[in-house]
Amino acid sequence: MTEDWKTRTKLVHEGIRRSQYGEMAEALFLTQGFVYPSAEVAEARFISSGPDEFIYARYGNPTTRMFEDRMSAIEGTEDAFATASGMAAVNGALMSLVKSGDHIVAARQMFGSCLHVLKVLGQFGVEVTLIDGAVPENWAQAVKPNTKVCFFESVSNPGLEVIDIEAAAKAAHSVGAKVVVDNAFASPIFSRAVSLGADIIIYSATKHIDGGGRALGGVVLGTHEFIRGPLETYVKHTGGAMSPFHAWIMLNGLGTLDLRVRAQAANAEAVAKATLGHPKLARTIYPGLEDHPQHALAMKQMGAGGTLLCLDLAGGKEAAFGFLDAMKVISISNNLGDAKSIATHPTTTTHKNLTDEERALIGITPGLVRISMGIEDKDDLIADVLGALDAA
Repeated sequence: MTEDWKTRTKLVHEGIRRSQYGEMAEALFLTQGFVYPSAEVAEARFISSGPDEFIYARYGNPTTRMFEDRMSAIEGTEDAFATASGMAAVNGALMSLVKSGDHIVAARQMFGSCLHVLKVLGQFGVEVTLIDGAVPENWAQAVKPNTKVCFFESVSNPGLEVIDIEAAAKAAHSVGAKVVVDNAFASPIFSRAVSLGADIIIYSATKHIDGGGRALGGVVLGTHEFIRGPLETYVKHTGGAMSPFHAWIMLNGLGTLDLRVRAQAANAEAVAKATLGHPKLARTIYPGLEDHPQHALAMKQMGAGGTLLCLDLAGGKEAAFGFLDAMKVISISNNLGDAKSIATHPTTTTHKNLTDEERALIGITPGLVRISMGIEDKDDLIADVLGALDAA
């Protein structure tokens, strides 16, 4: 890791491993296993493997290790472990930190699958307390002597509420708990989680990092002790490791990550401003707008409003469906962070398994549409959204 390199340089060059052929591009090592020069070397490697010594693709691979090293370099952590998906990262991180009798404090503003993992942990004797994470003092009030983890999305899915990382970290560390931050919406480009007190950072690499809608992936970042200790042990034995091919895709995505994310955020801000006060909307939600409740916090933690915005159509589900169906540039899908713009109706897709009361509690109305802005021309996106609103 070269400390004095800037982020864009690290995104292109950090962690590179070249074979004896001196290839320019990152090499793709499509192998499930590795050959040892002797039985003695095999024995030694199973006792302790060096950074460039590999055993089995589920444990590690040169292509995957390049991705892990590059991610830890840009995030500012000691180490990283790549997983098969973002949810494998969430599951692996939490399962590696708690046992029966332990306590987790988590923000209730969260992706449905993350809430499901917390529910499963509860079935195994882990106590889970859900709080309104957007109220900073709630963290201090919720932690207990047996709290081991404070877990939240730094920007919530889909309501775009911004959680105060410093406040949560202060509360967690007061009882010796770890702060686990799902940072997918912020992206590595706008992340300041480490400097704000986060202990473990999680990304769905499917979002932003790939950027082309091609592959699933996740990554957990933290101290070397945690990553190569309990986390690696859990993930490699339960089968949640990233494939070398997907690691290669993610490496190629990282090269343009900074350029893409900044362009996406600029588009999101432009569309949000263009929709403010529209008669078809109950509200426009974007952390980069001054009317957002956590605007100042978003600027402090990310320095930008991010790549996503939400439009809450006053006409409810029917208006939302009419809006979605009328768009020509923006696609209807449930992913986010791609170079292509994507719109999602959370009530009927990503959060449909929640009750009406649970959705209302985290601000998901029948008219809410989440839009992940891509890198298309700003004027085309504005015209597409405004035209679809007129047709809704």
